[in-house]
Amino acid sequence: MVKLEEQKTADAILEEIADYVLNKEITSEEAFSTAHYVLIDTLGCGILALNYPECTKLMGPVVPGTHVPSGTRVPGTSYVLDPVQGAFNIGAMIRWLDYNDTWLAAEWGHPSDNLGGILAVADYVSQERLSKGNPPLKVAEILEMMIKAHEIQGILALENSLNLVGLDHVLYVKVATTAVVTEMLGGGREEIINALSNAWIDNASLRTYRHAPNTGSRKSWAAGDATSRAVRLAMMAVNGEMGYPSALSVPGWGFQDVLFNKQELVLSQPLDSYVMENVLFKVSYPAEFHAQTAAEAAVQLHPEVKNRLDEIDQITITTHESAIRIIDKKGPLHNPADRDHCIQYITATGLLKGGITAEDYEEEAAADPNIDELRNKMILQENETYTKDYLDPEKRSIANAVQVHFKDGTSTENVACEYPLGHRFRREEAIPQIRKKYMNNLSTKYSKKQLQEIEEVSFDYQRLAAMNVNEFMTLFV
Repeated sequence: MVKLEEQKTADAILEEIADYVLNKEITSEEAFSTAHYVLIDTLGCGILALNYPECTKLMGPVVPGTHVPSGTRVPGTSYVLDPVQGAFNIGAMIRWLDYNDTWLAAEWGHPSDNLGGILAVADYVSQERLSKGNPPLKVAEILEMMIKAHEIQGILALENSLNLVGLDHVLYVKVATTAVVTEMLGGGREEIINALSNAWIDNASLRTYRHAPNTGSRKSWAAGDATSRAVRLAMMAVNGEMGYPSALSVPGWGFQDVLFNKQELVLSQPLDSYVMENVLFKVSYPAEFHAQTAAEAAVQLHPEVKNRLDEIDQITITTHESAIRIIDKKGPLHNPADRDHCIQYITATGLLKGGITAEDYEEEAAADPNIDELRNKMILQENETYTKDYLDPEKRSIANAVQVHFKDGTSTENVACEYPLGHRFRREEAIPQIRKKYMNNLSTKYSKKQLQEIEEVSFDYQRLAAMNVNEFMTLFV
């Protein structure tokens, strides 16, 4: 086999990502503190999803009854799986309800999707080490890999828009997970570059399942599929499988020419901990993030409009360009995946109910005729300042405003919300709500005694960071 160093130099992005994963020391206390809350919040989202049969039907081994020695434990279940299938299980459940963190840029995504692969590999590696008399990984190492996976996915997303060429953002999940889990499995620079090249060559899903008329539940398991594939490629690379140094740039056959409209991929800033520090939490509502502030505004208006539904003439939603492009939907909505990505449906639910839960996207809730009546009265309009501030790296706002106009010529206040509760600028305000959300989600699955054990560890950063990964995972079985 030809060694990588005997071939041409690998594409710069592959090398930069590999060097970052191997050599960058993360010193940001804010990044680790945020990663702590991302970890527990993401796990809580996954546990809540286990209450939905459409999610749980995808859980478990490929062959029923399979039990893997030293395998990955899937939180909230009794499954013990190989790390590839374990990553799919964990990745699918944490993404199912569209309630985990978000990153908005030229490309969008949910960096905590990478936790599927990171947790699966961390549990497997820890148990393998213990079986050989070696110390397991610590949760602090999970937090560091989360920071690095967030950074890789998020910085790629800053200027490299997959959606504009019809590709789905889960490609960046696959790339980010591949990089960090290859290192966790013992891979060096060559193995990471080899695995990364294969992740890019794999291509990505089309965005077909995120848009009408094909919106469907694949958007809830696509990231699980991506993070799972990453684990498979990482394990192959660590076992000596070759890579392809110019996978991105080779003329005619590389990713850039074939799938990225002959554009050059760029990392617009050095990889550090920027993304974790600025990541967005979904604190209040399980809804596509471009609609979070519209939801906040609608809930604020609920008391004023709940008894005047028949008097409403028009509802104006002032928003930013990305929201119009992604979640402006008219006409029938066919399933929960369709509804939680419709700004009109989300806003209507907030106005009608004064809150939004995952159940509000199910068939029974969607049968309420008032929802479509309100949707039909909604007008979306772009505010160019909102669009500009959305793209401003110093602001990263996700602004929406909602105003209800009545038939008698009166109207409500135009309620504008520039930064959602999960934004970095509102982090202090959000932390108590993130804790509450986590415990509420866990309470749907665990007994009071187990819940207390989990809570004691989860909110004590020092104790959590020092904990063995295998012991941490055991808490959730």
